[in-house]
Amino acid sequence: MSDATPTLPPFNEQYGSLVKAAFHAYVAQARAAGDDLLARAQADAERGKPDLVLALLCASDGTDAAKRELLAHAFERRADLAEQAAAALSAEHSRPFPLIGLEARKDRTMARQVRQGRMIRPYARAPKPIGSL
Repeated sequence: MSDATPTLPPFNEQYGSLVKAAFHAYVAQARAAGDDLLARAQADAERGKPDLVLALLCASDGTDAAKRELLAHAFERRADLAEQAAAALSAEHSRPFPLIGLEARKDRTMARQVRQGRMIRPYARAPKPIGSL
C-alpha cells in the first residue's frame, strides 16, 4: 500500500515566485535592521499582511508546515479585518459592501489552499485597465 499523505513541495519552491520585488526590498530592510524575520512575519500576520508575510517566510528559516500555517493565518486575519471594515462601513453608510465580503471569502479560500499545500493564485488586487479588454 502507498502512503495516503501526498508529499508537499518545499514552501519556497511553491510560493517563492509570488513574492514581488518591492517585498524583497522590505525583507532586505528588515535584515539590515537586524530584525528576526519570523517574529516580524508573525507581527505582519496579525496585521493581515499576507504579501509581507510570504516575503519574510521565503527568506527565513523554519519548517515548511510552520510557514504554511503562518501564511494561512495572515490570509485569515486579513479576511477578519476586511469583514470588520465592511461591517463598520455598512453601519456608517446604511448600505452593504458586498465586494469587501467577497475579497474576505477569497482570502479564506487561499488560507485553506495554503494549509492543503495547494498553489494559490497571485493575489494582486489592482483592477485591470479598461483599455486592455
